Amino acid sequence: MSPNAKGALLALLAFAIFATHDVIVKVLGGTYAPFQIVFYSVLLSFPLAMIMLMRDATPGTLVPKHPWWLALRTGAAVATGVSAFYAFSVLPLAQTYAILFAAPLLITILAIPILGEKVRMRRWLAVLVGLAGVLVVLRPGQTELSLGHLAALVAAVGGSLASIVVRKIGSEERPVVMLVYPMMATFITMACALPFVYKPMPIEHLGMLGIIAVFAWIAGRLVIAAYQTGEAAIIAPMQYSQIIWASIFGYVFFDEVIDATTGVGAAIIIASGLYIVLRESKAGNSQNTPVLRTRSRPETGATPRISIRMRAAGKTPPRPEEARRSDAT
Repeated sequence: MSPNAKGALLALLAFAIFATHDVIVKVLGGTYAPFQIVFYSVLLSFPLAMIMLMRDATPGTLVPKHPWWLALRTGAAVATGVSAFYAFSVLPLAQTYAILFAAPLLITILAIPILGEKVRMRRWLAVLVGLAGVLVVLRPGQTELSLGHLAALVAAVGGSLASIVVRKIGSEERPVVMLVYPMMATFITMACALPFVYKPMPIEHLGMLGIIAVFAWIAGRLVIAAYQTGEAAIIAPMQYSQIIWASIFGYVFFDEVIDATTGVGAAIIIASGLYIVLRESKAGNSQNTPVLRTRSRPETGATPRISIRMRAAGKTPPRPEEARRSDAT
């Protein structure tokens, strides 16, 4: 089996686990407020995070070198976690994924002012087409837009902003700094909100929260292994397989059926995202490859971005142009 094929299979398995993780979030979201779900998810993720912290041998303190950028990233991560968990709990799974898949489009836009990325006409057209796909999914004027739709949009924007900030300061900040601050901020924020929404949880629901934490970390490890094995341009598009699992799980567990409009909109968004990934993978088209190096799903505060975990392990793959130079020599 070729490295790309092996990497793609690892990524497909990872995103199947992520999709199962989201099913559990949706089940719990029918009973509990997202603040409570996120609180316990972060709490149960701390032991796994401590393992990562203990393995980090990078010298330095936990004082950030770029406090304002880190504050922006932390706020974006907190907002993403709550809004994503809420969206999964109230919207059909496939519709939530379709909106979250707009993240590559938003990352491309945000990379212009924050990273100084130069976006040419073709990528701009892909962004505009993808945003049109979002409008197809939302159908403004035809369907009533709910708080769940707004939450999904906030998650897409917040996750994209957090990703771009990581690309901005990631080479100078310690990975543990970028991990600890969002986790602690999420934990404290959710703890402050918890007394207003708390409902007692039976042991089986606490077990489901533990499964959420474990699944997120297992899936994250598989994504890291996938990027270490195959090319980023092959691995990155695998995240769109979640829409298939969303369709299956939504139908089996929640009696959800994707309507034609949502299907068409999701296809447009995915096609534009794939085009952007392919354009970035070609030398000379992108200076920063912001979408290609985002790695995976938006983080929730409980599950740090894949690229941060890769840097902490000292396993960040080279940029496409660096890989080509290495292959040439």
